Amino acid sequence: MPNIKSAIKRVSVIEKKTLQNNMIKSAYKTAVKAFEIAVAEGNKSEAEKAFNEAVKKVDQACTKGVLKANTASRKKSALAKKLNSIK
Repeated sequence: MPNIKSAIKRVSVIEKKTLQNNMIKSAYKTAVKAFEIAVAEGNKSEAEKAFNEAVKKVDQACTKGVLKANTASRKKSALAKKLNSIK
């Protein structure tokens, strides 16, 4: 444990930020899983709704710094590819 006051504060701030980041990461992973389930079922209209939600969550994660910009772009591209593969 740190002894210096500023270091103690940094530890508590980091714990809060870690929880926030985990919450954001979990939300985007859940949205992506919901999209993949809709794609697996072959339901195009439901998949499009889930796609929009998943892209929104990926963008939010990117904005908050949980994902890098290129990673977010790559994930959105992969989701779009899966959506377009539905007949």
